[in-house]
Amino acid sequence: MKNIEETLDFNLIKEKMIDLAFTDKAKQKIRSLKPYLSEIKLHAKLRETSEARVILEKAGNPPLTSMQGLDELIEVANKGGCLTADQLESVAIQLTAVTRLKDYLNRCKQYEIGLPYYEENLDSMEVVREELNVKIRNGRVDDFASKTLKSLRSGIEQAEQKMREKADSVMRANKEYMADSFSTIRNGHICLPVKTEYKNRISGYVIGKSSSGNTLFIEPQSVAKYYEELQNLKLEEENEEIRILYSLSGMLADTFDVFDRNNRTIEKLDFIFAKGKLSMEYDGVEPKMNTQRKICLVNGRHPLMDKKINVPLNFEIGQGINGIIITGPNTGGKTVAIKTVALNCMMAQCGLHVSCEKADICMNNAFLCDIGDGQNISENLSTFSSHIMNVLDILHKADKDSLVVLDELGSGTDPTEGMGIAISILEELKKSGALYLVTTHYPEVKKYADKEDGVVNARMTFDKESLKPLYQLVIGEAGESCAFYIAKKLGMPGSMLRSAYLAAYGNEEAENTLSFDKQEELLHERHAQIQKKKELHNKQTEAEKYHLGDSVMVFPDKKIGIVCETANEKGLIRIQMPDKKIWINHKRIKLHVAATELYPEDYDFSIIFDSVENRKARHQMDRKYVEGVSVTCE
Repeated sequence: MKNIEETLDFNLIKEKMIDLAFTDKAKQKIRSLKPYLSEIKLHAKLRETSEARVILEKAGNPPLTSMQGLDELIEVANKGGCLTADQLESVAIQLTAVTRLKDYLNRCKQYEIGLPYYEENLDSMEVVREELNVKIRNGRVDDFASKTLKSLRSGIEQAEQKMREKADSVMRANKEYMADSFSTIRNGHICLPVKTEYKNRISGYVIGKSSSGNTLFIEPQSVAKYYEELQNLKLEEENEEIRILYSLSGMLADTFDVFDRNNRTIEKLDFIFAKGKLSMEYDGVEPKMNTQRKICLVNGRHPLMDKKINVPLNFEIGQGINGIIITGPNTGGKTVAIKTVALNCMMAQCGLHVSCEKADICMNNAFLCDIGDGQNISENLSTFSSHIMNVLDILHKADKDSLVVLDELGSGTDPTEGMGIAISILEELKKSGALYLVTTHYPEVKKYADKEDGVVNARMTFDKESLKPLYQLVIGEAGESCAFYIAKKLGMPGSMLRSAYLAAYGNEEAENTLSFDKQEELLHERHAQIQKKKELHNKQTEAEKYHLGDSVMVFPDKKIGIVCETANEKGLIRIQMPDKKIWINHKRIKLHVAATELYPEDYDFSIIFDSVENRKARHQMDRKYVEGVSVTCE
């Protein structure tokens, strides 16, 4: 099966988030991000995202850095290696960044949220940072890193100065033998440019000659003795620098655990702030998460689409409706609609904000999708074969905690057979108990959704005047392909339209259908019936929370009564008042004290609700038949 993340474009969401992170570990964590299955852990991750968003909006971007290669440097030091001056300077820069991050988080504590308190896990190691800044400057060990080093470098400067002065003195005294008016350095030696014919006039060592051979570069003998002194001083300088570098590297090794904790904290903060920045990019909100198997999106959008042109989606499923069958014209936005729902649900369960005005989303143990043609040339699979393989795999995995999304169900084969397969798949999905969204063109599937409990139709709107899709989802109404509308608007003769309709549906009332007035009326009537069915189910579900014997408060009089009969099919409950029994809507009562707190288990409620005569009669009839005795029902 095609990768679910790619199918729903979640991989593109990850790529955007990766671009917003700095550290390699945070980017790696983003790549491996999966939906959380623990409700407690998910709520914590969503809270992190929301707090990061608050801080970013109020305090700006945090001073995070990439930390590139810092782990490796500290590991080298921890193993006894010696870091170079450049490497130590980069460590000092990272410690300065830690200090700035601590200051940033401390300022954010005023917002009274938890995220800024990660500051307590960061240690700026002021002593270490100060030591590095004092001893390492501009990529080299500083002169004042030690007294010995300062003395050696002063000696080197003096030796070089003496060499220069001595060479200049020899040149001035023998300028008629010189090929040029200044000395030069060859292989670390100060040399005079002497004309070849006068090479014996200057006492010294030939270090090199010009390309023409007319000039020899001679180090005067009086300068050479300073050169040996200079080399000894430089060797001692190098040894002192190495000693200092080893000392600083050892200091870092001693604080290995602190560096490791700092790195892990910064990487975690980088990941959290990347989630907050992503939320700001698509103007996301924190979704509510539930375990009641319901999804509600208010003005939902696809986070990768331009907000200015993306038509908001209002969507609801659950609470007795487990399946939604979406129909409508091609390019009407059906696929975008189902991907918008599934992508927002997946993002929510990964601890990310959703691109909605408001959202209430259930926990899912799996996201199962079949979207796109799925054709596989390398395996010689047709579109239909690929779809069926994917769907069979989905049916095998789906259960009551899954979210299933199927696009163009039953397409790619003979329409009659495809329709039959589509309905059989829907039957299996219904048995699984999963929440499912399906797009299709088959009219028989629309009829199936009309008559089946727990399944409703939905349609994508279409402007019949402009012949353009409106990309709005209407739940409770079946959609149309609009082919006849489009053909009629574009001038197809009525006789051809009647023939087309008869060929498609075999219905003699083609003329009436082409007016579409009756069809629109039926659609609205069907929608009203579905809504009524859903409202009745909701009433019964709400009313079922009241049990026999519960003490309840009756509004608006605020009188106390006791439930003597539980809810009927209309959501009405019978209440025993002090002087009478009444039927009342469940919305007008509120639980005062539950029956379980008032009465012992298996309590005989007839003592309260029956008359003395009824109880006596019932007691007699429980033992044997008594002629002339009856129980009166109120």
